[in-house]
Amino acid sequence: MDISIRHNKSKDILLELVAVAFLATGGIFVKYSALSPINTGFYRVLFSLPILYPLAYKNLNRLKRKDIIILFLAGVFLAGDISLWNLSFSFTSVANANLLTNLTPLTVIPVSFFLFKEKIPKFFFAGAVITLLGVFILIGGKNNPNTSNYFGDFLAFCASFFYASFLLISYRLRDRIESSVIMFVSGFGSVTALFISSALIEGFQVPNGINELWPLLGLTLCLQVIGHNLLAHCQGKINVNLSSIICLSQPAIASVYSFLLFSEIISSKEIAGIIIVVAGVYLVKAQYHTS
Repeated sequence: MDISIRHNKSKDILLELVAVAFLATGGIFVKYSALSPINTGFYRVLFSLPILYPLAYKNLNRLKRKDIIILFLAGVFLAGDISLWNLSFSFTSVANANLLTNLTPLTVIPVSFFLFKEKIPKFFFAGAVITLLGVFILIGGKNNPNTSNYFGDFLAFCASFFYASFLLISYRLRDRIESSVIMFVSGFGSVTALFISSALIEGFQVPNGINELWPLLGLTLCLQVIGHNLLAHCQGKINVNLSSIICLSQPAIASVYSFLLFSEIISSKEIAGIIIVVAGVYLVKAQYHTS
């Protein structure tokens, strides 16, 4: 398959980091939500549809039936990620959930190599390994493992495969479809899957009052409308392997949020992990041609 050249410009790298910064707020809002995890995910996507529509409607008539079906399927994959990621917060830490869900390179790199014929630069794996090492050091600085964590860790790890599938589909379609269209149309697949899942597993719930609404609106704006929409936009500008490594900076950003918002002390081990993550992302970025 031919993939249009991604120029990997520094401004697009920074833009994706902004997207990741918004996505890193997800654990905060999920923790504050009074609704069950899957119901929380359902409203996150549902509330985004009327906001995304004005951004997408001009380009909707360009979609082919095949595109709509593929985007719907992409939304189902994103729903799988949302469900498992939200559920994982009930069993493991926000930091662990952020780490394990973002291990998308384990899926993205081999699939993009065999399916999209993406070339892997000489020192790509060195940078990727350094980034992963930094993430594990960061998480290890605050992790207090016990047997109850393992199930949550497993859920978050499984979520990474659904997330990677969504990223790969949106990456392939970004050659000719705008990011807002991808997020709007795929949202119907996500809403359908999340509605069925929430009804069968948790029972359908309705938010009552501003105290139950604000975390849902926070998730809608920060993750679905800004974070994922901006990330999908960047996928038309950045190589998919590089993009997946940049997403690994999310746990580092989440740790900074914890320090700023909740006055959590960042240990020297966590600071070292953040520095290593930044160094690894920079090394990976340096392997790609910029123009």
